[in-house]
Amino acid sequence: MRTLLCYERCSTCRKAQKWLDDHAIAYEKREIGIANPNKSELQLWQKQSGLPLAKFFNTSGRLYRELKLREKLPSMTDEEKISLLASDGMLVKRPILLDDTVVLVGFREAEWSEALL
Repeated sequence: MRTLLCYERCSTCRKAQKWLDDHAIAYEKREIGIANPNKSELQLWQKQSGLPLAKFFNTSGRLYRELKLREKLPSMTDEEKISLLASDGMLVKRPILLDDTVVLVGFREAEWSEALL
């Protein structure tokens, strides 16, 4: 079963849910603000996706800007980045769709189509 990590008030998350529903792709929804990813999950997803940890940050979020992470991330270790992401779901880019073989971070329709259809 696929899991969709999303935030109810996020318009991109709603677009991703609609896309999944329109394509009859089953998923379980996980509210990222309530059930924030933990360090182990984030490490696994980063490894499975092959993406740099910076791609897991919600760069358009208020908290990202308040913490001035644009300036700080380049000098942080991976462990520090993982700990920061695990500390607050609002720092994590969303939506994230995952299953045993796929980790998709952010919603880009072409990428999702290629991976899922």
